Parts: sequence; C-alpha cells; structure tokens
Amino acid sequence: MDGKLRTALILLAVLGLLDSIYLVWVKYTGAYALCGPIGNCESVNSSQYSEIFGIPISLLGAGTYVIIIVLLLLENRGQIWAEFSFMIVFGMSLIGVLYSIYLTYIEVAVLKAICPYCVISAIILVILLLLSGIRLSISLGESNAPSEYLGD
Repeated sequence: MDGKLRTALILLAVLGLLDSIYLVWVKYTGAYALCGPIGNCESVNSSQYSEIFGIPISLLGAGTYVIIIVLLLLENRGQIWAEFSFMIVFGMSLIGVLYSIYLTYIEVAVLKAICPYCVISAIILVILLLLSGIRLSISLGESNAPSEYLGD
C-alpha cells in the first residue's frame, strides 16, 4: 500500500508543480491567465498578496512541490531519507495547507476574487496532507510495533 501512496503523492506533487509553474509564467511574462468564466486570476495574481518580499507565491509553491517530489524520490536512496522524508513531506504539506487557508481567506474576504489555479493548488495540498498523514501514521505504527508483528 505504501508504494501506491508514494506514487499518488508524487503524481499529485507533479500536478501541483505544473499548476505553480503556469502561475509563475503568468506572473513573470505578464500574460493573461486562462481562467475562463471562473474566477478572476488577474486580480489575485497581480495583488499585493501574490508576493512575499518580491518573490511570487507561485514560485514558492513550485519550490515546495519540487522539494516534496525530490524527498519522495530519495526515500529509497538511503536510511536518512527513508527515516525523515515521511515527516518532512507531512510537515511541508501541513504548512502549505495552512498557508492556503490564509490565501483563500484573502481571496474571498479581501480581494473578492477567486483564482481557480490557486484553488487547485490548495486542493492538491489538502490531498497531499491526507495521504502523507496516512503514510506517516503507518510508518510510525510500524516503527513502534514489536518485531514479531512485523514478520521479523
């Protein structure tokens, strides 16, 4: 089951990365975001809340997704990665979800505009959090279980 969860996490993180890269491209090129009749990407992506110290939030999101992907891919490369990546991926997903809640509040209450790409990223982060939480729970359960229950 862990292999399937890991694969799902990687695929979700890749989707989140693609979503973030698109928003980074829109931000740096000044291109019009393809939101269609849903939302107002321009208001959100050009607002004062779209950057932290001059760095686009979408670029920070892309970096987060890259780190999650790298950690998941490195799990089989050594004991330290296998031991700590579960917790780091869970922690990064948790921070991402909490920050997405804040940004969604800003979109709805302050900007009164919704960016569908931001919503997609928030949904991906929630699913990443849930799946990484399941993996972490399984991992902690196995490490605390007596060896006779693990088949050793």
